[in-house]
Amino acid sequence: MKPRPYMNPYLAGVLLGLLLTATIYITGRGLGASGAFKSAVVAGVETVAPAHTAATTFYKEYAGDHAGNPLMNWLVFEVVGVLIGAFVSGVISDRMDLKLEFGPRSTAKVRITGALGGGLLWGIGSQLGRGCTSGAALSGMAVMSTGGIITMLAIFAGAYVFAYFFRKLWI
Repeated sequence: MKPRPYMNPYLAGVLLGLLLTATIYITGRGLGASGAFKSAVVAGVETVAPAHTAATTFYKEYAGDHAGNPLMNWLVFEVVGVLIGAFVSGVISDRMDLKLEFGPRSTAKVRITGALGGGLLWGIGSQLGRGCTSGAALSGMAVMSTGGIITMLAIFAGAYVFAYFFRKLWI
């Protein structure tokens, strides 16, 4: 069976905009993923070292926002839903291959190193920027936040600059 083609990107953008609008209307907040990971870290530290959690301002403030359990944050449920939705989408479109893709001038080691390095930089950047690209840029632009607009411009400018240097790893 041949995999189904990807969704039209313009339609996907419109659907994402409608989802974001509904999320802001229903919850009063936009979308984001880094908050879910922060909740998981706080819950883990709270389990392993409750005294440290109670003594550290960051953990106290974050843990206290969610009725005693940081994993009850709605962003955790959002990310779980995204993972389930991605799995279902992969099954429906017949794209559930467990393979590592990389360009003809690259290797599996370079691809894995790049993915791990990118993930690490994403995690650090989302903490320094007080949110991930979804929360800072997409949700920020949806409410016409100057910071959101600047973030989105910086993301695209950075992507074009880095793409120039890294394109040889893929094509």
